[in-house]
Amino acid sequence: MTHPQPKVEVFAAIRRDSRAGLSGRQIAIKYRVSRNTVAEALRQPWPEPRKKMAPRASRLDEFKPLIDEMLRADLDAPRKQRHTAKRIFARLVDEHQAMEISYQIVRAYVAHRRGEIRVEAGRGPPEAFVPQSHLPGVEAEVDFGDVTVRIAGEQVKCFLFSCRLSYSGKAVRRVLATGGQEAFFEGHVHAFRVLGGVPTGKVSYDNLKAAVSAVLGFTRARTESARWTAFREHYGVEAFYCRPGIKGAHEKGTVHSCPGREPSGGGSDA
Repeated sequence: MTHPQPKVEVFAAIRRDSRAGLSGRQIAIKYRVSRNTVAEALRQPWPEPRKKMAPRASRLDEFKPLIDEMLRADLDAPRKQRHTAKRIFARLVDEHQAMEISYQIVRAYVAHRRGEIRVEAGRGPPEAFVPQSHLPGVEAEVDFGDVTVRIAGEQVKCFLFSCRLSYSGKAVRRVLATGGQEAFFEGHVHAFRVLGGVPTGKVSYDNLKAAVSAVLGFTRARTESARWTAFREHYGVEAFYCRPGIKGAHEKGTVHSCPGREPSGGGSDA
């Protein structure tokens, strides 16, 4: 099946055939277009932009001002007294007899309109999303924390070292008997051996005691343990510390101490 030509190419072909002596009728038959399209192509080389369809009317349209009013009132209301989408839907049904609209329609409108109203009121910046981009072998994330395992029928507290490459998602994990600095170093050596090298860019860490002895305010400045500094300099590790108070989902969200929360991808356990 042949795909239709872009309209600008059809216009160019029409103009060529017209210069070659073909009549408007012949050109219209050849390209299966109307005589008006032929005349338009001869009049201008670039097609007129397609007219945008007017948005279709929605059953929710007459209730949108009411929803906006509730969301604006929420700007100054205590958090626990703000409207949820479910509460807004219930009010529309109870107070305004909006029987013909569904909860799903209301929820979808509230989901995007709530942020817009905050921006319109000057209460916050517009939402923006910056796509993450990683190069092969450059960045990684490390986590080190306690985990409970069952050994010989008994639950034992151990420690899990996790290292995950940001580009491929390949994860290396190792369960260790202790959570000391030596175990932290051992996890790194094991991961570098399995991965075949050290990431050439930054490796993200929480502010764990095995590496950081002091957090210098709400910044990325740290006083590192002397042994950790010597270790990472030996291997050429560029440490990137997450800011205190920022949840891992923002800065280091793809590697956690619990294996069940690891993202899918190639993994190695030892």
